Amino acid sequence: MKNFLLLSVLTAAVSLFVGCDSSESGNKAPSAAPKKWKIGVSIPAATHGWSGGVVWHAERAKEEMEKASADAEFMIVTSSDAQDQVNRIENLMVRGVDALVVMAQEPGPLLSVCEQARKKGIYLVVVSNPLPKEIQNVFVNGDNSGFGAAAAEAMGLVLKGQGNIVVMEGYSSPINTERMDAFRKTLAAKYPAIRILDSRLAYYSPEKALALMENYIQKYPDIDGVWAGDDDALLGAVKACEERTPGSLRIKAMVGGGGSRKIVKKIMDSDPLVKATVTYPPQIIEEGMKAALDGLRNGKVPPNGQSRITVPSRIVLHDNAGQFYFPESVY
Repeated sequence: MKNFLLLSVLTAAVSLFVGCDSSESGNKAPSAAPKKWKIGVSIPAATHGWSGGVVWHAERAKEEMEKASADAEFMIVTSSDAQDQVNRIENLMVRGVDALVVMAQEPGPLLSVCEQARKKGIYLVVVSNPLPKEIQNVFVNGDNSGFGAAAAEAMGLVLKGQGNIVVMEGYSSPINTERMDAFRKTLAAKYPAIRILDSRLAYYSPEKALALMENYIQKYPDIDGVWAGDDDALLGAVKACEERTPGSLRIKAMVGGGGSRKIVKKIMDSDPLVKATVTYPPQIIEEGMKAALDGLRNGKVPPNGQSRITVPSRIVLHDNAGQFYFPESVY
C-alpha cells in the first residue's frame, strides 16, 4: 500500500513537471496561418503586341510570385474597353481585394471607380497611364522622356550623326507628347545635323504605319532614317520599304520602340534596315504587382517612401540585343 501511494505521488509530480516544461519550451498549439493578401490586377486585353506582352508578363508574374509567397493571391482581369474595365474593377472590389494594380485602358473613365477603391481602404497602384488626379498610393511608369531621348541617341548612333528622317508617333496623348518633346530636344542638342522631314501619328498599328510609310516614300525621296515609336508600327514601315524595288530607296536605318521579340531578332540577325530599338518593357506590370504586395506587407504604406517607381528605357543594338531577346514571349 505504501509503495502504491509513493508511486502515485511520484507520477503526479512527474506529470506536473512535464506539463510545466512543455509549456515553457514553446510546445503550444500551432498559430493561425498568415493572412493571404488578395491583389486584383486590371489590365487592357491583348489588342496589339505590347498589350499582349503585358498580359503575358502579368500571368508569369502571378505564377512566380504566388509560388514564392504564401501570403499572396493575384486575380488578373483583362478588359476590352474603358467601361468593361470599370465593371471588372467593381467586381474585384466585391471579391474583397486588399490592393488593386490598374493599367488604364483610358484613364479618365477609371477615376471614379479608383476613388471608390481608395475610400474603401484598398491599396492602389497605377501603372503606365496616369489617372487625371493623383489618388494612387504608388505610380509605376516607364521613363517616357527617357524613351524619346534614347530613341534620338539610337538614331544619332546608327546614322552617324547626320541625315534626314521621318517619324511615326503613337497616338495623341500626354505620353506621346512627352516622348516627342524629348526626342526633338535631344536631336537638337546632340545631333543637329539630323533633320526631321515629317512626324505623324501611326497609332501603334502595322497597317496604318505601312500606309504612312508609303506616303512618306512618295513625298520625300531623300529619307535616310525612320523612327517608329512602336515596334508593331515599325513592322508596317519595314513592309512598305521591302515592297519597293531594291536599291530605289536611300534609307540606311530604322529605329523602333518597345523592344518586341520580332524587332530584337531582326537586330540580332543584322537586318539591312532595322538597326535599333528602345525598350519600354511590358514587364512594367510586374513592377506594379510587386509594389502592391510590398505596400500591403508594409501596412499599406509604400516601402522606403517609394510612391513613384520609374522603369528606365534602354537602347538595343546588334551588340547587346541578346540581352533583350525573350523568344517565349508573345511580344
